[in-house]
Amino acid sequence: MIPSPFTVFASDPDCGARTGLLRTAHGEFPTPMFMPVGTQATVKALTPTQLVETGARVILANTYHLNLRPGSALIRRLGGLHSFMNWDGPILTDSGGFQVFSLASLREVTDAGIRFRSHIDGQSVFLDPARVIEIQDDLGSDIAMVIDECPPHDCSETDAADAVRRTLKWAADCRNQAWERGMLSDGRLIFGIVQGGRFGGLRERCARELVAMDFSGYAVGGVSVGESEAEMFEQVRGSISHLPAQKPRYVMGVGTPVQLLEMISMGADIFDCVIPTREARHGVAFTPDGPINLKNACYRDDERPLVHGMDNETCRHFSRAYLRHLVLSQEILGCTLLSVHNLHFFIDLMAQVRARIADKSFHAWRRDWSERYMRRNGDRRGS
Repeated sequence: MIPSPFTVFASDPDCGARTGLLRTAHGEFPTPMFMPVGTQATVKALTPTQLVETGARVILANTYHLNLRPGSALIRRLGGLHSFMNWDGPILTDSGGFQVFSLASLREVTDAGIRFRSHIDGQSVFLDPARVIEIQDDLGSDIAMVIDECPPHDCSETDAADAVRRTLKWAADCRNQAWERGMLSDGRLIFGIVQGGRFGGLRERCARELVAMDFSGYAVGGVSVGESEAEMFEQVRGSISHLPAQKPRYVMGVGTPVQLLEMISMGADIFDCVIPTREARHGVAFTPDGPINLKNACYRDDERPLVHGMDNETCRHFSRAYLRHLVLSQEILGCTLLSVHNLHFFIDLMAQVRARIADKSFHAWRRDWSERYMRRNGDRRGS
């Protein structure tokens, strides 16, 4: 049995929200927690020091992409991913299963594994449980993800069942490989991934069989892949309901601030998403009154910070007018300053959540926070 690395400290009496602490080989972090996405061993436009200043405690990198470039063997020779990217906190590495969905035209899935045609140079790349765990061992991942099959949201129940069958087979093989390589005895963690598409019975089956295998934690996969928000929430809620309370629950690849609060109320603990940095590159900043598009003319002479009193470099030192100038001039600094702010906004929101759960006020606070955030009608000047 894998010892639980997770401790639950408090829960809200009116919903499933809870606070906890997850321990890893490179330190611990509180939950709920939002992870910045560093697919290529970098969070776009930010240095590790800037990441720390946003409050980031754990980041995500991608097994598929780092295996292609620069290669996991090279990263291992250079001291592992932590040394390679100069990040000394926990790192979670996705397995490449999402690329089954996102690179559908470049892959072939069989029971043995997934064969990709590299999107970089067209070379054939094969990922199976043994190879995925080997790569993550090379990287030195603190939290390794099993390889899974992420089907499109509109697949048939037969195709979803096949994906669940493969996901479960690969999960067991990944767990065995991680034990054999000594990763779990070294304090590193491995998470199983619940698949099943929009079919509740398949998600229940997948969750129950993964729990029987006894992973360090569990993820909800195959959401935000084209389905409606209501369907996404139903899939997350249904998956979490079959996962153990004493293990961490990670919802992969989502979402907006309001969506995160909704999923926290269901009992989710960890999230990752490209939204904060992707929106920054498009000139969008997050505020408690909703997102604002700095390209709009109303910010041309706006002397205010993005959010009054928010303690990040962007809000302390720069006006909306200056940020708009950077965005319209396509200056790289604009991407950096907006990414700093947006990531801090998401990570600070998690800190507020933890405080509200601890004092038993989360349920009512979430309603009020979401109503204020959603009240913006279009992109007016705001407060």
